[in-house]
Amino acid sequence: MGVGVPRFLMSLVGVLALLLGGVACGGEASQAAGGDQALRVGYQRFGGLALVKARGAAPQVAWSLFESGPAVTEALKAGAIDIGITGEAPPIFAAAGKTDFRIISTSAEVPQGEAVLVKESSGIKTFKDLKGRSIALNKGSNVNWLLVRLLETNGMSIDDVSVKYLKPAEGRPAFDNGQVDAWIIWDPYFALAEQPGVKVLADATGLAGNREYVLASPAALTEKSAQIKQFLQKYREVTDWGIAHPDDRARALAPELNIPEDVAKRALARSAKPVAPVTPAIGAELQHIADGFASLALIPGKVDIAARIDDRFSEVLR
Repeated sequence: MGVGVPRFLMSLVGVLALLLGGVACGGEASQAAGGDQALRVGYQRFGGLALVKARGAAPQVAWSLFESGPAVTEALKAGAIDIGITGEAPPIFAAAGKTDFRIISTSAEVPQGEAVLVKESSGIKTFKDLKGRSIALNKGSNVNWLLVRLLETNGMSIDDVSVKYLKPAEGRPAFDNGQVDAWIIWDPYFALAEQPGVKVLADATGLAGNREYVLASPAALTEKSAQIKQFLQKYREVTDWGIAHPDDRARALAPELNIPEDVAKRALARSAKPVAPVTPAIGAELQHIADGFASLALIPGKVDIAARIDDRFSEVLR
């Protein structure tokens, strides 16, 4: 009895730690399938993986929902998911934070899918007009790189603006209530914020690729390689179907995203792009972004993000 009780308590503590770890990473409750051997996938309220879930196209998957890419990489670090989808910046911040992962898939560029929003009544006409003003964005997400590129292009520095690092759920009310002058955000939050009186000051066209990336833990690549390959095949097929059937895609995703169908259709029209394999050129593109973050001390030092490219699944993504 004296030995059994402590072991039981230790097991209980372990279970609670796993559950609390999932909450800390920002994920909502997983929809488990297939027990411990299910592929654990982290997705966001937008992007190709959300459509796979909405269509029920991958039944042997345990899904976990996250608000942003940085939350996905935190879950990878904690061992709570096997693979997850992010934008181009979160992997770089995660690598700087010593998270171990590989980049196994990407997408075509999605520059129109993120933008700087301001109020029509603000009198702000160009990005330079934001000098001395406040800008909200999610730290470590793609919008962080868009801000860097906008500052660079306009001959400004990070000291010329007041950056408020706010998650999407915090950024929208801050923007609506006039607590910040501008909000840099991605779809579908972008599309939801496109209300009367809101102006798109700039998007990422010509500045940032804003691609999607699927990241995988090294352990999952070893232990669940066949499952990952099968999942990526389905991911490509469902993405291709959605591009060929935009109305059906919006109808399928609107309930999953909990947004009106017309908003889903507007966001998807500019942001849903084909899946693509990772290549050395993609690695070089990410390395350029990583070096840019390092030069501005937005990450603690240089990272070799190009070395995280893993093209073993390229044949199912072409």
